[in-house]
Amino acid sequence: MVNFGNEWDELLKDEFTKEYYLRLREFLKNEYRTQRIFPGMYDIFNALKLTSYSDVKCVIIGQDPYHGEGQAHGLSFSVKKGIAPPPSLVNIFKEIRDDVGIDNTGRHGELTKWAQNGVLLLNSVLTVRANQARSHHGQGWEQFTTDVIHLLNARQKPMVFMLWGGDAKAKQQFITNPAHLVLKAAHPSPLSAYNGFFGCRHFSQANEFLRANGIEPIDWSID
Repeated sequence: MVNFGNEWDELLKDEFTKEYYLRLREFLKNEYRTQRIFPGMYDIFNALKLTSYSDVKCVIIGQDPYHGEGQAHGLSFSVKKGIAPPPSLVNIFKEIRDDVGIDNTGRHGELTKWAQNGVLLLNSVLTVRANQARSHHGQGWEQFTTDVIHLLNARQKPMVFMLWGGDAKAKQQFITNPAHLVLKAAHPSPLSAYNGFFGCRHFSQANEFLRANGIEPIDWSID
């Protein structure tokens, strides 16, 4: 049983006894034993550990974790301090600078501060083999993260969902509560950022929505 140390413990307690998750767990046990897997097993659920259910203001859905050495630590798009920000994160910082005037460029790429301030940085798939993008797709993580989205969708307190790229947009069908705001754009990867991510202004739109609903806006700076 995973211990989140917050409301997710009760909300997700039945998830870990479901047949799909028991199969996923056996798969992961073998993968961690025989392969180089990211993030480390104690970092898999960091997004949920750092951002409790009632604290979520914004959900940023990624694809699968970074698959380079030392990059992934359980938060979508984030890397630990000391690791160069990957190109997608560099582009996110560019959009934040152009949208809300906060300049995080040229610094580190750790987004823990966002997570602690209500940004759920959730990948669709929570693990990956080293240097093998999408290598853990289809093993059960998609069901787990969809069930997390269902729980968030059911909450009446408004939140913002940022869906960037195809994998994230595939979750839109599960976000049906009119209390929430869904923002969609191209993925911030250099391959697609110029197809609608740059100029999307999601960060200012999110804060305008939160303010309009009496919720403290998000500080998009990093420490």
